[in-house]
Amino acid sequence: MISREIGLFLVVGSLTVLIDYCIYYSLLWENLVSVGVAKGIGFITGTLFSYFANRFWTFGHKSHAAGSAWRFSLLYAVTLSANIGINSLAVNLFNAISGSLQYAFLIATAVSASLNFVGMKSFVFKVDESLRLN
Repeated sequence: MISREIGLFLVVGSLTVLIDYCIYYSLLWENLVSVGVAKGIGFITGTLFSYFANRFWTFGHKSHAAGSAWRFSLLYAVTLSANIGINSLAVNLFNAISGSLQYAFLIATAVSASLNFVGMKSFVFKVDESLRLN
């Protein structure tokens, strides 16, 4: 079961990252906002997609599980902070390297995606074993 969830999580995650990156890069390309704000807007937009796709598809919660929305929000608030902080740090570290924005984006995304899977599996969409049929 976990290998199925990881596979689906990777598909949803890839789509989420694509949404995040397109918005991030578009906002920076048009010079509309700072790097941190662009990263935050992209991340939050991807987050909305991720919640529903992971809820229904990856973890199979067809009906609303009590507390899952606030647990998801808490998890993503933590990982958003980590994502923006790591992205900003990496932009500064790789500033002299061509493609620094892309490298920073990938590093921040890899860290936050790992944290998100563990958090969703063990905190947001965890299965209540007492309700499981044997």
